[in-house]
Amino acid sequence: MADIHSNGEGNGNGVLPDGANGGPHINAPPNNGPSEVLLKEMDEVMYSDVGGRAESLTVLGLTCIQQIGLATLLDRLKQSIASARDFATFLKKRSVMEDDHQKSMKRLIKSTEEALHHAESRQGSYKRQIEDALKTHTRMANNTNSFALSLGQMHEDLTQLTNNMERGRKEWKHEGLTAEKKASEAEATMTRAKTKYDSLADDYDRAKTGDVKGKAKFIKGPKSAAQYEEDVLRKLQAADTDYQEKVQAAKSQRDELLKSMRPRAVKAIIELIRECDSALAMQLQKYATFTEKLLIGNGVLITPLPNEGSHQSLRDIMSTVNNDADFQNYIISHKPKVPVRTTGIEYIKHPTLAPKTQNPVPSSRQPSATYPPQPPASQPEPPLAPPKDERTFSFGGPGAIATPPTSQGPPQVPPPDFQQSRQTSGSAPYPQSQPSAQYNDPPYPTGGPAVSMAGPPSGPPTQLPFHSGPPSQTGSPMGGPVGPPPSSNVPPVRPVFNVDLEELFARDGSAVPMVVYQCMQAVDLFGLSVEGIYRQNGTAAHIQSLKAQFDKDASRVDFRNPANFHHDVNSVAGLLKQFFRDLPDPLLTKGRYGEFISAARIEDDVVRRDTMHAIVNGLPDANYATLRALVLHLNRVMENQGQNRMSSSNLAICFA
Repeated sequence: MADIHSNGEGNGNGVLPDGANGGPHINAPPNNGPSEVLLKEMDEVMYSDVGGRAESLTVLGLTCIQQIGLATLLDRLKQSIASARDFATFLKKRSVMEDDHQKSMKRLIKSTEEALHHAESRQGSYKRQIEDALKTHTRMANNTNSFALSLGQMHEDLTQLTNNMERGRKEWKHEGLTAEKKASEAEATMTRAKTKYDSLADDYDRAKTGDVKGKAKFIKGPKSAAQYEEDVLRKLQAADTDYQEKVQAAKSQRDELLKSMRPRAVKAIIELIRECDSALAMQLQKYATFTEKLLIGNGVLITPLPNEGSHQSLRDIMSTVNNDADFQNYIISHKPKVPVRTTGIEYIKHPTLAPKTQNPVPSSRQPSATYPPQPPASQPEPPLAPPKDERTFSFGGPGAIATPPTSQGPPQVPPPDFQQSRQTSGSAPYPQSQPSAQYNDPPYPTGGPAVSMAGPPSGPPTQLPFHSGPPSQTGSPMGGPVGPPPSSNVPPVRPVFNVDLEELFARDGSAVPMVVYQCMQAVDLFGLSVEGIYRQNGTAAHIQSLKAQFDKDASRVDFRNPANFHHDVNSVAGLLKQFFRDLPDPLLTKGRYGEFISAARIEDDVVRRDTMHAIVNGLPDANYATLRALVLHLNRVMENQGQNRMSSSNLAICFA
């Protein structure tokens, strides 16, 4: 039979053999076990009996003899089962909590790693050391995950154990108390037979002595004393026989209960108690072991043992962050972005505050505009050498759209009598220090000589830096006579808007359309200091008027004179954006849209740059040249963001 727990100071391993007195007894272990007195007291409780008294009581809903051993053991087993279930519930909740903790930790680690790669986050030693610290936290999360899985398995084991214990308790409760009930009922029957037997014996004694209070009456009349005595004797003998049988049955049932049924039930219930308590104790020890393993494992990860040099401690990782080096490297990395100061600090009076009239400016004075002065057509400038590994496109040569065809003659000027109203300023087609009297109070310096609205400008457009040669034009320099009045031949309609760049290139021989060139020239001359250039919308009527001029003959449009665009440089900027919006195929082409999107999603800066460069190099010639000219122009706009407030992000929004 299974051993029995001792008191709180030790564990006993007693056995329950059949004793010499017919009842089981608990043998004390030789060492560290309960004393004989304690074992005897335990036997008295578990095998308690009334020793022949016929009293009965209700135990756990069943009528049985006065015996509390089974009820006590069943209550004790119920406590063990409840304790195991409570601890299993604790393990389940702790497992869920630890699992949620490690999942939350891993999500936090992932989000932190993503944040480290953002441009807003510090780089250098901070990034490296934080990544190492996050690796340590990942290992700690893995330890927590293993701990949660172990607790979950322990919960399942305890749940299965308590279910088995509950089934065993119900089984032995029914079997043990049924045997107790049978013995109790046999003794109750014996008691009733004895009562009847004693009553008849008293009646027979009175009949023998003649002390009869009332004789029995029969149908044929009252019996005699002899007949009454004989009748009572016969009943007494029958009651005696029945009483003897009931005593024998009760004795047999009691012997079976004391020697077989009760010890077997007590033994089985004690085994269930011991099994449940032992399993619970083992799970408690496992919980302590797993908790210790978790804490020690995390501790070793945070602070490794001295003989383990596999990784640094968390303290060493955090202390390696070098704030000074990170700060210096960050500042040095922005050295290429330092702008070069081109001009000194000087006071420039706004044209609106200047006098309305001025003396002619000597032709030797050089303007301060972005573009160089326009040379005479008879003195072509040498072509600019293109940068290495860059494609070069020319605006000159046959078919250049800088001037109309030769058969049409050079651009015409007003008649001589009307020229007296103009103010010439030499050959410099750039903003003067004083505005023309004809264009009062423009929002920016006037660009070029003051030309009336009666005719086209007297010279060709100034070349941009990406031109390889001067425009092909024959005639005198600006400010001098340029020829006879306009010819009666009207130029053919040459649409510019809603025409593909490749088609314009093939038709006009210019990689960059003239409308793009003229608009960028006007913004460079008059709009770099205008606040909100490209963001402020121009006048719709002005934009449509300028659009019609380019669709009629782009070669006769000259934006060096602000009067030609109504003194509204914002309308010029809007016209440029309108041109790109109206392209049938966008500047970056529909066919390469997916390639640009995929390249922009590359996380590595170097790979993204090289991929984007390769895609741009693959653009058609007209698209490549126009894109290059536009980017250079927008860079000049961005360099003046202190005045125009147009940063790279603002420009990107305007051209998106």
